[in-house]
This record gives sequence, structure tokens and C-alpha cells, in this order.
Amino acid sequence: MAFLNKLKEKAFGEFIDIIEWTDSTSDTMIWRFPRYNAEIKNGAQLTVRETQVAVLVNEGQFADVFQPGRYELNTNNMPILTTIKGWKYGFNSPFKVDVYFVNTKQFLNQRWGTANPIMMRDPEFGPIRMRAFGSYNFRIQSDPIPFIRNVAGTSGEFTTEGISEQLRNFVITQFTDYLAESKIAALDLAANLNEFSQGLTEGLRPDFAEYGIELTRFLVENISLPEAVEEALDRRTSMGVIGNMTAYTQMQFADSLKEGGGGGLAGDAMGAGIGLAMAQQMAQQMVNPQGGGAAGQQPMGGQPQPQQPRNPVGFAPQQGGASQQGATPPPMPTQAMYHVAVNGVQQGPFPEQQLHQMVLQGQLTPDSLVWTAGMPAWAAANSVPSLSQFFGVMPPPL
Repeated sequence: MAFLNKLKEKAFGEFIDIIEWTDSTSDTMIWRFPRYNAEIKNGAQLTVRETQVAVLVNEGQFADVFQPGRYELNTNNMPILTTIKGWKYGFNSPFKVDVYFVNTKQFLNQRWGTANPIMMRDPEFGPIRMRAFGSYNFRIQSDPIPFIRNVAGTSGEFTTEGISEQLRNFVITQFTDYLAESKIAALDLAANLNEFSQGLTEGLRPDFAEYGIELTRFLVENISLPEAVEEALDRRTSMGVIGNMTAYTQMQFADSLKEGGGGGLAGDAMGAGIGLAMAQQMAQQMVNPQGGGAAGQQPMGGQPQPQQPRNPVGFAPQQGGASQQGATPPPMPTQAMYHVAVNGVQQGPFPEQQLHQMVLQGQLTPDSLVWTAGMPAWAAANSVPSLSQFFGVMPPPL
């Protein structure tokens, strides 16, 4: 043990004549040259690399600052230290002084985020909670003394971890105030992230400068809404895409008919045929509501035959007297629309023509429950006079 101590004293007893720092880390901001009990001799070589600044501190008092370059330490290039020590005519003896290397590069991608949601009043949603996160870049100012004095102190090695928490507090405070004062609607925040970033960069620079730090870039990467609000927006978007709910329900039911009727190319063709036939029949009724035949066509004699309108359940309306002949024709009868119970689920409403097609496809049976305006309750399809005729014309089973 005594031998090791003597070896150590011999190794460090020699005067230090080369002073330099090669940084192998990515987060070290300040590194103090280790003197131990050794002294720096007159004429020692000081090497300051790019992105570095060397600061000499004598007994807690800041002395000379050296920019990147190679220096021979003597009274010529240490004017402040020479004045402090009183070396008016030079010196030959070694001296003790702390040498701090300051890393002046940019420290990139420093993350920030809101630990707790920010409450704000939105013009559309009212009071809501919002979160945000992003990143920023910074570096020590060209004059490193304020940073050493206010932040690093006498620490032999100071990293970004020692200052990141305080800087993050500055960021959250400024961001919260900026977001509230902007009064931008929540749905418009995504379109203003660049303006937010630029405004906060200027707003945060004075706070960073108090610690001898220069803020070079600040980014707001995302401002998110609560999950409940996002789900409500998703539902609203879905409703906007769907549009007409009645048409959407009918489309879903038509899809279920095709799936139940066999699917494939034949099912698609059948579904398209049904839709086309319904459209043609409805258009025919609107143009010639009193035409003869099932499709409103005229008989062989060329004279249209009058057709008495029926009410939804198939009963003939009361006939008017002879005085009604030659008067203004009665208004067009409204087409009955039926609701159908399919597997216990109400579907529709559907016109009689579509119900006829459903009977032919086997989707509507005599026992299927139907209902339309004017009926007191749900009833079997074959008990409704206007629908019972559909079941008498069904082809026999193969």
C-alpha cells in the first residue's frame, strides 16, 4: 500500500503541462480538469477544441476565458489571472487554478410534455382538458460565466439532466399561458402548431437567458384532446360520412338480404334488379298514378281503365256520388310503407313492391310480422289483405 501511495505521489507530483478535454458523452455541459494535488506550471499547453470554451477560476474568482485554439499559459495570455496574482514581472513557479471546460454545442431533442392535463375553455366543446408534448434545443451562451455561476457552481461534471427539470417547468408555464391566451378552437390547434412553436421560442428565450442558456429551437409536436372528446368526434365524423340514416338503414337491410339470399354474383345481380324495378315502378306511379295494370300500362283497347285507390290494409274507399263525376280528380294516393320484423329486429319501412320481392326470395313468410300506419298492432303478413295476395302466387317448391 505504501508503494502505491508513493507511485501516485510521483505520478501527480509532476507539474501538469498539457490541459485538454475530449468529450465522449452527448449530455455533458461542463467538465472540470482534474488537478488533484498537482499544480499547473508556467508555460503549460492548453488546447481548447471547437464547441468548447475554457474558463480559469482562481479561489472561486473567475479569471480568463479561452476560446477554441492552442495556448501557452503565461502572463501574456492570462491578463486577469496575472492581475489577481500580482505577477507584474512574470513568474516561474507553478500555480494552482481550476480549469473548467464548457461545452458550447447544441443539445438536441430535449423532450417536454404536460405531466397533468391543461384546463381551458373551448368555444365549441366548453371546458376541456388538453395535453401536449414536443422538444427543444439549447446551448450555453457565448459568455459561459453566468451559467457556471447560476447553475453549475463548483460541480466537477454537470450534465443536461441537472437543468432539464427546471427548463421543463419554464416550458410548461409559458405553454399553458400561451395556449389559454390564444383562444384558438381545439379543432384548429393542429393547423397552428408552427405558429405556436415560433411564438413560444420567443417567449421562452428570456427565461432561459437568466440561466446563461440560449434557446435555439422550440417545437410543439402535438396537442391532444381527452379520449372521450376524441370518441365523440369520431362518432360525429362517422355520422357525417353516413349522411341519410334512413337510406343507410335500407342499404344495410338490402345487404343482409343479399347475404341471406346466397351472395356472390347472382345475389348482387338480384339486388341490383330489385332496386332498378322499384325505381321504375315508383317513377311510373308518379307520372301516371291512375294507369291500368300492375305497372300502369293501358289495356289493349287503348282506353285507360280507372283504378280505385286502396288504403294500406287493402279495403276499398267509399265511393262518391254521381255529382263527383267531372269534378277535380282526388289527390294522388300515398304509397303504403310497411315495417317488417326480421329475426326480432324492426326493419324498413318498405313499399309493397319490395315486400313482394322479399316473398319471392323467401325472406318474407306468411307468418312474418308487419305493421303500417292505420294498423292497431303488428300482424302476420298473410292476414293483411293488401299483402295476402303475394303468398297465393308463390311457385310450388322444387
